[in-house]
This record gives sequence, structure tokens and C-alpha cells, in this order.
Amino acid sequence: MQETSTVELAYVPTTADATGALRARMRATPAGRLQSGIILASAIVVLGALVVTLTLPKGPHLGLTVLCLAALALLIGLHVLVPALQARQVHRMVAPQGEFRAVVGEAGVRLTSQDSETTFRWPMITRYAETDTLFVLMTPDKHSVGIVVLPKRGAAIPPDVDRLRAILDRNATRV
Repeated sequence: MQETSTVELAYVPTTADATGALRARMRATPAGRLQSGIILASAIVVLGALVVTLTLPKGPHLGLTVLCLAALALLIGLHVLVPALQARQVHRMVAPQGEFRAVVGEAGVRLTSQDSETTFRWPMITRYAETDTLFVLMTPDKHSVGIVVLPKRGAAIPPDVDRLRAILDRNATRV
């Protein structure tokens, strides 16, 4: 491969990277969107029940009000905290590997860390999502079980981020 056809990244994974990747995956997959939709629909139902409870002719019923508020807190927790807790677990698994190096080119992505080297050819990672700080590459299955996280901060120079985006656009579908 010619040097101009690859982009190299060097980075130490963070919990924020894992959280951002899991949230991007959730937005990009049918299963993630379904989960978010169910949580949103449930929150709307609970809010409706809370409004009805607060507007009862005899005044608000304390037990129902508390139950509705607890259910809302649980739903918010599911939406906000679960990805963060999962990200902490993922980070605990990858943190001992120290610095990661990624080489992205027309053949695929090669990740190297302290104790491992993994190569992903483009048929394995056919889709990607971009956030403000990450590129999240995903496997083609509907749940995107496999993901590759490429933090933008790992680029040596800012133009490398644009070059990386161009390589991804040629080889994967943006979701």
C-alpha cells in the first residue's frame, strides 16, 4: 500500500470512547433504535399516568405519584446510565492493552496493541457512524455485534481525519 492510501492513528482508549461508540451503535442499529423507542414510549405512558394522577378530582394520589416518578427515574436511568455502565466494563477489558495503533487503508483496518494485532477486511466492517470525536465501524449484522472504535484524537494531524473519512466513505456505508 502506498503511504497516501493509509491513515495511522495512535491512542489510548478511554471510557468516553466506549460510551460514545455504544451510543452511536445504538442509534445506528434497528435493535438500538427499537430499544430507544420502547423506552421513549414507556416514558410517555408514565408521564400520561402522572398527569392523570396529578389532575384527579380529589387531588393527587401520593402512592401513584411516587410510583410514576420512580418509573420515570428508572426509564431515564435505562437510557442514560446503561450505556455508561457497559462502557466502563468495555474499558476495563481494553485498558490493560495500553496504547492502540490503527492503520486504515483500502484493504481494511489493522489494530495493534500491547498484546494483540487484529485485521478487519472491509467485508467484515461494512458500516460506520461518525460522532464529534469518533468513527465507529460496525459489522454488517443487524445488531452490529462487532465494532471498531477509531478516536479522531488519534490522528497525527487534523487533515488525517478528513483522509480517514474519505477512506471510510469509499469502503463502508455511513449510517
